[in-house]
Amino acid sequence: MKDVNYLVSNGVNVEKSLELFGDMEMYDATLNDFVEDVEKRLDSLKKFREIGDMPNYAIEVHALKSDARYLGFVTLADLAYQFELKSKANDIMYVYDNYKTLLTEANRCANIARTYLGKEVKQDLVSEMIGEKGEAILVVDDSNLVANFIKKIFDNKYEVYIANDGARAIELVSGENASKIKGMLLDLNMPNVNGFEVLEYFKNNNLFVKIPVSIITGNDTRDQVEEAFKYPIVDLLSKPFNERDIKRIVEKTIQNF
Repeated sequence: MKDVNYLVSNGVNVEKSLELFGDMEMYDATLNDFVEDVEKRLDSLKKFREIGDMPNYAIEVHALKSDARYLGFVTLADLAYQFELKSKANDIMYVYDNYKTLLTEANRCANIARTYLGKEVKQDLVSEMIGEKGEAILVVDDSNLVANFIKKIFDNKYEVYIANDGARAIELVSGENASKIKGMLLDLNMPNVNGFEVLEYFKNNNLFVKIPVSIITGNDTRDQVEEAFKYPIVDLLSKPFNERDIKRIVEKTIQNF
């Protein structure tokens, strides 16, 4: 194809880019490198996001910003710059909240480049990297910060039900959507009805065979942890944790369904 008008009509500032590259031959070669490298770069961003490594995330997104600026992808460059600032400020929630926006724009730019270069477009890149929503998991924690953090991780893969105390958790596992719940992450120390009371409810109502449970624990004592393992829980994860930790324990828990 290699029709410059196609790039321009899709918002690519080719004129500005040529101030750097000099001619279209060099621009095309660099654009091809971008297409070849973009998925690897997005994979690196995903990895550093999962482990909460914001310094390395900032380095990778800075490189994405630079590539986008050089090639005239103005919107992608602006988005990547915002992610660079936020990751340098360790604003993990911004990175989670806006992740799909960055990924979608990067995919759009890559497909513009692929079309221009006569390569096959990849329309499903975003869904492949984010995942498709499936069944439900239940997060029981009186910390909205923790619950919402977990929700953001899985919101594109599972329905995520949140209960801020044990009473609400019991309502949900007894309600009309209980059959959708494939696993539960349970905090032990909560107001009103605590985690041990939820575990006892599960035991008395034979729910462990229907909904596997793992514990997410903060300042619980050794005795509390030992007491929790008297119930048939799958695993225990101590706070603080990162995205990779959460994904591991959720998948392990659901595999016990």
